[in-house]
Amino acid sequence: MSARETSAARDTVAIDAHAPREIARRVEELGVAKTKTTTLTLLALSIIAGAFISLGALFFTVMVTGSPLGFGVTRLLGGLSFSLGLILVVVGGAELFTGNILMAMAWASRLVGTREVVRNWVLVYIGNVIGSVATVVLVVWGGIAQLSDGAVGETALRIAAAKAALPWGEAVARGILCNALVCLAIWLAMGGRSVTDKIMAIVFPITAFVAIGSEHSIANWFFLPYGLMLDTAHTLPISGVVRNFVAVTAGNLVGGTLLVAGVYWIAYLRGDHRKG
Repeated sequence: MSARETSAARDTVAIDAHAPREIARRVEELGVAKTKTTTLTLLALSIIAGAFISLGALFFTVMVTGSPLGFGVTRLLGGLSFSLGLILVVVGGAELFTGNILMAMAWASRLVGTREVVRNWVLVYIGNVIGSVATVVLVVWGGIAQLSDGAVGETALRIAAAKAALPWGEAVARGILCNALVCLAIWLAMGGRSVTDKIMAIVFPITAFVAIGSEHSIANWFFLPYGLMLDTAHTLPISGVVRNFVAVTAGNLVGGTLLVAGVYWIAYLRGDHRKG
């Protein structure tokens, strides 16, 4: 092989996506690194992640308001808009609870302990909630609900009401479906080498989970508190709101740990003796 051909081969390798087995190892290594993040850094990055996801949720709400395009196309556009949240998290650098569930791979390989994983998940969840609720406050202060002669606020209230009305089983199932797709989006993004690669990897799974009506626990910390703040008639049942938070969070945990982290760990890391 000539020097020119060798150089071209190297360039091809450099721009190609990481192979699935390599992604698995990168996710595992990232899980170990996340357990070493200081509490202050973890909280700061998780607060902005909650804000990022909330901005995506707000973008979704505005985009689906008054759409004349029919159910499917409207949901497609809403999903594309919601993708903004995870793009900001992955490319901008932040800590998101639903994505950090992939740390289960490092735990399964016994590279991190249960206490370290739980610490990360709890701190990140708390930070995500703070960021989401803070964004709700800013959105209310900014009067965003009044856009389109109040139609945005009406849409936000309908979204919250639908979520609060979900039975326990449906909420759990939708949470499982959601985080399987969210974790797959992050998995695919870990395979990319450029910002463009990562954005393209994120958009399709996230658009899909939104379009099919799945439930994201952190996004719901925007949708439901926002609905409660707009609900001057007090029609939203608090019990339904709490049920949604608990059921969807549980579903997200199952979807991320078992359907993505667990399956890929079995496929690529089980029996891997690199660690000695």
